[in-house]
Amino acid sequence: MRLAITRPVSPAIGDCELTFVERQPIDAARATAQHDHYERALARHGCTVVRIAAAPELPDAVFVEDAAIVLDEIAVITRPGAESRQAETASVAAMLQNYRPLVHIQAPATIDGGDVLRLDRTLYVGRSQRTNEAALEQLQRLAPDYKVVAVYFRGCLHLKSAVTQIEKRTLLFNPDWIEAFKGFEMIAVDPTEPLAANALYLDGVIVLSASHTRTRRRLEQRGYRVVPVDVSELEKAEAGVTCCSLMVERPNR
Repeated sequence: MRLAITRPVSPAIGDCELTFVERQPIDAARATAQHDHYERALARHGCTVVRIAAAPELPDAVFVEDAAIVLDEIAVITRPGAESRQAETASVAAMLQNYRPLVHIQAPATIDGGDVLRLDRTLYVGRSQRTNEAALEQLQRLAPDYKVVAVYFRGCLHLKSAVTQIEKRTLLFNPDWIEAFKGFEMIAVDPTEPLAANALYLDGVIVLSASHTRTRRRLEQRGYRVVPVDVSELEKAEAGVTCCSLMVERPNR
C-alpha cells in the first residue's frame, strides 16, 4: 500500500521562499483548488492520501517533500536550507513516526528532500543552495545500507527540478541543467519546457504538470501514460508535482 502524505496550502503561500523564479502574485484559493485536484489524482492512481494538519503560518508548508527522506527502513527528517522552512519538519516527523523509525539531520548540515533522488539503493543528492556537504556525510552515516552519491546541477532550485525517475531504469531530465546519469535511459524534456523534468512516477503512470504539453507528447509517443495536473499557481512558488507529497510504502495486510 502506498501512502501519499500531504498538507494543505497555506493562505500565506505568496510569501514563499524563491530562488530562481521572479515573485508574482499567487492566488491562494486557486492554489488550494489545484492541490485538491492533485490529491484526487494521487488517490485515483493507487495512493491513500493522508493529510498533515494545516500550518497557515508557514508559507511553504504544502511542499512536504522537503521535510523528510522516506526510505524502506527509516525516515530521515531533514534540516531545510531555508531557515524559514525549518519549522515545517516537526509536524512531518510527528506523522512519519507512525510509519518509520526516525533519524534527524543535525546542524550545521542542511538538506531539502527535493535534492534527493532515490534510485533503488542509491541516494543521488544534489549539492545546491539548500543542501550542503555536511548533509551528505550525515545522510551516509544515518542510512549506511544505501550509497550516497553527490550530484552537481545548475540553473534550478532542487535536483528534482532537473531530473526525476519515470520508470525503473528511465529518467526524465533537462540536459541544460544536469548531465545524463550513466547506466540509465535518459529522456530529455522539450527545450521550451525547462521545468518539465519534475515528474512523479506511480505504478504505470507519470503525473506531470499540465503546463508541459510538449514534453507530455514526447512521453506519450514513447508509450507512457501521462496524467496531467494543473499546478500553475504552485509553480509560481517554484514547485512541481513531486514537492507536494511524501510517498510511504507499507506492506499490504
